[in-house]
Amino acid sequence: MKSVAVIVVPNFSIFEFGTVFEVFGIDRSARGTGVPAFDFRVCTPVPGEVPMKSGLSMHVATGLEATEDADLVIMAPYGRDEDVPEAVLEALRQAHQGGAWVMSICSGAFALARAGLLDGRRCTTHWHYSQELASRYPKVLVDEDVLYVQDDRLITSAGTAAGIDACLHLVRVELGANVAAAIARDMVVPPHRDGGQAQFIDRPMPKCGSQPMEELLRWMVHNLHQDHSVNELATRVHMSPRTFARRFRAETGATPAAWLNSQRVLRAQELLESTDLNIDEIAREAGFGHSVLLRHHFSRVLDTSPQSYRRTFRGQLLDAN
Repeated sequence: MKSVAVIVVPNFSIFEFGTVFEVFGIDRSARGTGVPAFDFRVCTPVPGEVPMKSGLSMHVATGLEATEDADLVIMAPYGRDEDVPEAVLEALRQAHQGGAWVMSICSGAFALARAGLLDGRRCTTHWHYSQELASRYPKVLVDEDVLYVQDDRLITSAGTAAGIDACLHLVRVELGANVAAAIARDMVVPPHRDGGQAQFIDRPMPKCGSQPMEELLRWMVHNLHQDHSVNELATRVHMSPRTFARRFRAETGATPAAWLNSQRVLRAQELLESTDLNIDEIAREAGFGHSVLLRHHFSRVLDTSPQSYRRTFRGQLLDAN
């Protein structure tokens, strides 16, 4: 991997762009660490001044032809889909078809999804956008609980610093652990955070297209201790089970069972952070019933234990017996 092309469009995010530049745009080849000098290119559909989300702007002199022979093409995050013309989507498709690595940082995953590159594949994005991505592109398998995902030669990352993790992961794959560690040491960041590490997300109540569905979600949150079958939930909103299941997934990006478990985990997070309840009490309060189930789902969703989570977010491990 020698050449890297970053696509920017109006309203792109300066911080995420900066993380990509820090990994690939700085020439470290003379430092004796084995890090090569990358041919780093910044390109845009219409060369000239490209405004950033911050209100600043960047002069980009190169068009999308910079992606044609690049070993890695990165889609920087952006604010609005209308800022991404078909030419960008075609450049992403051509890069992937030509065997290049294609990566998105944060909301850049929407461009990869629009280009059809993520159909039938696992991917991720910032948890703020994960439900919207799953709803708009139902063929895409969105995993909102991880830092980054590699599927074949496609890499998607969550928000902000997770872009660093994704870039260093690719360096490690292509150039080895020593090169990745040298870049990380220079950046003063951890050399490796596994992609499966949780984002530690806080899921807000999604905005739904219909008031009955939104009211149902609020009712479910206030009744986490109950078991909710699809038939029962469908009856509450006067739908057939099949129509309800389809609408629920379209509105939330998840099945009723998965969404309910995510809300139970969220409630457990809140209790671990703000109360002195022990793990058994938290399991009952959050709707899991038993601490074994709480630990199972907590580990599956957040990739950590309730005790470790409490220690991280409260600064001390309280009595969990």
